[in-house]
Amino acid sequence: MSERVSGVVVPLTVLICDRCRVGRQTVLVRLDVLTAEQDAFAALAAVADLTLPVPSCAPWNIGALVRHVSAVHRWAAATARLDPEAPLPDDEPYERRADLLDYPAAASDLRAALTDTARPCPTLLGPGTVEWWVRRQVHEVLVHRFDLAAALGVAMTVDAAVAADCIAEVVDTLQPRQVRLGRMADPEVGGVQLRTPTRVWQLGANPEAEIAGPEIAVALLLWRRIPLQDPRITVTGDPAAAAAFVAQPLTP
Repeated sequence: MSERVSGVVVPLTVLICDRCRVGRQTVLVRLDVLTAEQDAFAALAAVADLTLPVPSCAPWNIGALVRHVSAVHRWAAATARLDPEAPLPDDEPYERRADLLDYPAAASDLRAALTDTARPCPTLLGPGTVEWWVRRQVHEVLVHRFDLAAALGVAMTVDAAVAADCIAEVVDTLQPRQVRLGRMADPEVGGVQLRTPTRVWQLGANPEAEIAGPEIAVALLLWRRIPLQDPRITVTGDPAAAAAFVAQPLTP
């Protein structure tokens, strides 16, 4: 059984398991998961040479990456404190803050704003609740923690459940939003199936290929952090169709 979400057919098992709901203390909405990701990012940033380049976010250096994540946290915290019908604030003032290299302060501000996960607030999809931002910011830090670790040449460990939900967020939220905003075409024909050791997702109406790998590898592929040729990834079906699909802007 499946449901169409903005042009994307998603198995109902995915929707039931992975959509945020008020009061559900799953991996999607737990503040301790966000705290762990933030602490891991902060630990790397604290010992990093801020002038080192970040190849996955070129032309940024590590200092620019830290400032970006801090600015996103400050903006998300401000947004989560608004009434649910309020417009999203302009992010430019938060990007110009003078204290953006103080990542722990930005991380703490975000957690304080997200404490009450059931409180109504605006989201990128319209009125919602604070839990939406907990999930979004967990994945924001996860992806940029990879950027930071890769720039430093250090290994990165990730909880498979967190990485799996990073995939699910692309399927149920981010890619459909990209279609709605006109950033990519609605995949009425074609698409891919995504397989990890524990889950299967579908992007597009009629998958022409299957992409398989560990949860973190598939998540990073969707976020354009690793190529389809990464040794952790395998493709069955039409490799050209798989390459063409993941080359699209599936995420912001």
